[in-house]
Amino acid sequence: MPALEFIKEPITADIARYEEFLRTSLRSGNSLTEAMLDYIFESRGKALRPVLSLLTASVYAGGRPLGDRSLLAAMLVEMMHTASLVHDDVIDESDLRRGKPSVKAVWKSRSAVLIGDYILAKSYGIGMKTGHYDIVDCTVDAMTNMCDGELLQSEHSGKFDLTREVYDRIIYRKTACLIGVSACTGAMSVDAGVEAVELMRRFGDSLGMAFQIKDDILDYHPSSETGKTPCADIREGKINLPFLLVLERAPEEVRERMRRLMETASADDNAAQELSRLITSNGGIELATGEMDGYIRAALDILSTLPPSRYRESLEALCPYITKRSH
Repeated sequence: MPALEFIKEPITADIARYEEFLRTSLRSGNSLTEAMLDYIFESRGKALRPVLSLLTASVYAGGRPLGDRSLLAAMLVEMMHTASLVHDDVIDESDLRRGKPSVKAVWKSRSAVLIGDYILAKSYGIGMKTGHYDIVDCTVDAMTNMCDGELLQSEHSGKFDLTREVYDRIIYRKTACLIGVSACTGAMSVDAGVEAVELMRRFGDSLGMAFQIKDDILDYHPSSETGKTPCADIREGKINLPFLLVLERAPEEVRERMRRLMETASADDNAAQELSRLITSNGGIELATGEMDGYIRAALDILSTLPPSRYRESLEALCPYITKRSH
């Protein structure tokens, strides 16, 4: 069975109920809004965050069917992520998302910003009206972290002052935090208890750090499915983990060459490609892979403390799935 199908198999019925809950919850009656939502829903990708939320809820549900509280938790983490991608494409002036025209490309920037805002306001409004304040509070905290992480990355863009400590803070806030929240709000949604929620938070955080490092690695050989330009981070002045690990270890002449290439990479395709080759040939991909694997081992160690179940098997399968993905 393909990995993603195996991961989703024990929550197939819950996913179907979630899809109906999602579409019903976000409807507006406005034809343009409906058309944009339909386009976004059809282009959602693998939906790993809501799957993670539903799986962790099922781990602690004791065999009980998942209720609307769990479906809400899954919706909030997915729609936060979805809205952030719509907004990112406006900020980055990107016309592609997952190999298809972005929302910004189809409806222009103004409408793209507004539909992202609509998704956030509508989904969080439902959370507030239904009184699930603990889940709303947890996910809003993740939104704050995501924005702060992006701003921190912008602050260091194009500079060579990035330390490993700052890098870890950036990727935790912009990526790992929401994956951690996806896991812990699943447990929270079935009232699993403080210790279980914290355990799933740590599991999700480790998974999220590995997820972002894999994204960093894919920047050096993206697939056509990503819609990303090769070496996109380099062209945008972002120092990702393979870059940073080479920069920390390379002799001074290599470091100086990297600095000079980075200064022109945004406008010079040859400079971007040469810098990419320099990072690859100096072991950047292998070093970053080692770091990613360390986070995956930490995630699996946490899962080993859970009672055996089909849901735990899916969570365990999610770990190598993240490291082996091509987009």
